[in-house]
Amino acid sequence: MDNIVDRKQNDENLVAAAKSLSQLFAERAASHDENDSFVERNISNLKETGLLSAAAPVALGGGGAGVRVLSRVLQVIAQSCGSTGLVLSMHTHQVAIPAWRWQHDPKARSQVEPLLRRVADENILLSSSGGSDWISGSGKAERVDGGYRITARKVFSSGSPAADLLMTGAICDEDGAAMFLHFAVPMTAAEVTVLDTWRTLGMRSTGSQDILIEGLFVPDQDIAFKRKTGEWHPALQLVSSIATPLIYSVYLGLAQSARDIAIAMAQKKPASPRLQSLAGRMDTALAAARMAHETMILASERNAPSAATVNDIMIGRRLVEDNAIRVAELALELAGGAGFYRKQELERRFRDIQAARYHPLQKEAQTEYTGAMALGQPVDNIY
Repeated sequence: MDNIVDRKQNDENLVAAAKSLSQLFAERAASHDENDSFVERNISNLKETGLLSAAAPVALGGGGAGVRVLSRVLQVIAQSCGSTGLVLSMHTHQVAIPAWRWQHDPKARSQVEPLLRRVADENILLSSSGGSDWISGSGKAERVDGGYRITARKVFSSGSPAADLLMTGAICDEDGAAMFLHFAVPMTAAEVTVLDTWRTLGMRSTGSQDILIEGLFVPDQDIAFKRKTGEWHPALQLVSSIATPLIYSVYLGLAQSARDIAIAMAQKKPASPRLQSLAGRMDTALAAARMAHETMILASERNAPSAATVNDIMIGRRLVEDNAIRVAELALELAGGAGFYRKQELERRFRDIQAARYHPLQKEAQTEYTGAMALGQPVDNIY
C-alpha cells in the first residue's frame, strides 16, 4: 500500500512541477515564436524540476512515471508552449522506451541502464531522428576496422541545439541486404554539425534543425541493434506503442489551450445560437480527441507491443490529429476576427497544431495498415 501511495504522490509531484512552469513558458512563447528562437531557457527549467528524468526508473534516480502520467505532464507544458512540449515529448519517449525495457526485459537491463543513469544523474537531453528515419532509414554506414564510418544528414531533430545525444542510425549493406544500424551520436563530436534550417509554419521554437554527420566512427560495441530497412521490427512496435501517445499528448494540450482562449473571447460577446453551436462543436471535437488519446494510452498500458497494438495506437493517433486540428479551426471561428491577431496567441496554437499531420503513421499509411489488419493481410511493409 505504501508503495502505491508513494507512486501516486510522485506522479502528482511531476504534474505539479509541470504546472509550476506553465506561466513562465507562456510568457516566453510569443517571443520565441516570432524570432524562430530555440526554447533553451525552458529546457534548463525542465532540468531544474527533474522533468527530463521523469520517465527513468525510480531505482536509477528518475521519476518512474508511466505513459499516462507523462502524457499529463506533456499536455500541461504544451498548453503554455507547444514547442517546449514537443521537444520534451521527443526527449521523453527516448527515455521511456529503454525504461520500459529495463522494467519488462531483464536481459536488456545491462544494455539500457547506462543511458538511463546518465539521464537521471546528468540531466542529459536526447534528440532523435526517428520520425525522419522511421522504418526505411537514412544515412550511410561504411564498414571499417572495428566499427562503422557514418555519413548522414538527419532532419526534424527536435531539441538539437541543446541536445547531448542524437538517437539515430544509418544503413549498411551486409551480404546484399540493407540493414539499419541503431546507435547514439554525441552532439559534441567534431564530425557533427547542427545546421540552421528550421524555418517553419509552426513549432518554430523546437530547434528541429538538420544535423550533418560527416565521417563519424561508431565502434561495433556501440551499435544497439540491427534490423532490415523497410520492414517492421518488434523494436519499432515498442517505439510506436510508447512514443506516439506521448507525442500526441502535445497536440491534445494545444487543442485544450486553443479551446480555452476561444471560450474566453466568446464569453465577452452577446449570447447567440451561432456562438453556442460553434462552442458545442468545438467541445465535441475536443472530447473526441481525448477519447481517442485514452485508447492510445490503454493500448500502451497493455505492455504487449505487436502489430495489433500498433494498429490500435495508430487509429487513435489519426483521430487525435483530425479532432485536435478541428478544435483549432473551430476556435478561430468562435473567436472571430479578433482571433486573427497574434496578441491573442490563438493563431500560434493553430499553426503549431498543424504539425500533428506529419508524425508516423500519416493518414494514408495508417488507413492502409488498418485495412490490411482488418483483411488479415500482412503489414510488415506498410509504414
